[in-house]
Amino acid sequence: MTNNLYRPELMTIEDIREETPDIRTYRLAFRDPEVRRGFSFLPGQFGVFSVFGQGEAPFGLANAPSEEGIVECSIKRVGKVTTAFEGLDVGDTVGFRGPYGRAFPVEEMKGKNLLFIGGGIGMAPLRSLLWHCLNDRAAFGDISLLYGARSVADLVYKAELEEWRARGDMSVLLTVDPGGEDAAWTGKIGFVPTVLEEVAPSAANAVAITCGPPIMIRFVLATLTRLGFEPEQIITTLESKMKCGLGKCGRCNIGGSYVCKHGPVYSYRELLELPEF
Repeated sequence: MTNNLYRPELMTIEDIREETPDIRTYRLAFRDPEVRRGFSFLPGQFGVFSVFGQGEAPFGLANAPSEEGIVECSIKRVGKVTTAFEGLDVGDTVGFRGPYGRAFPVEEMKGKNLLFIGGGIGMAPLRSLLWHCLNDRAAFGDISLLYGARSVADLVYKAELEEWRARGDMSVLLTVDPGGEDAAWTGKIGFVPTVLEEVAPSAANAVAITCGPPIMIRFVLATLTRLGFEPEQIITTLESKMKCGLGKCGRCNIGGSYVCKHGPVYSYRELLELPEF
């Protein structure tokens, strides 16, 4: 990658997948062969993506880090830059800076039972970690996924959810908020923290990794605590406040911690030591 932290590398959009009415997943490849060969990242890290002439914004890297020179990001339409992405097509050029941030502590997770808890587009960084763990399946204990969204239409990665459900080496439980089901829905109906409490997974030799809307994360953290998970056994991400990715703009600081530099991955123990989160 370039030594200039402020200059984005050029990437070509290779594929666009419609996930929901307002979320798309973009598959991108570096144009420069040398950059493509030298690029690597870890699950949990993020990049800053540019639509030239419109601006840039940070997004989590959503794919497993095993593909040379490829990144995927899932983008929800919420503002100027995300709306500008919707005007792009396969073959168009975007800018990329990164990877930035602290990754999930994969080495510390080895030998543990892993509980993934996702909500909405919060599945994006979890997807990267989940595929990374599945690609090294023997290194981990039981792997479980609890994933929910407002409605069936709002679930992302639907094809992969079915693929994961069909595997014999992990369990998948899907839920939608009350009223979000349709006639064909066979999963649970209920908010993610409520379903988590009903399932009551064991905290023994386990690590829980959660990402989703902030309100969901807060209730999930409280539920996991009631279920006996220690703060050191719970890992989450804080991404909504990031902007520059370099710790320069000051937008993402929480006390003395800058999410883009000291996160976006935090243990619950670390969050408890911050003034707010």
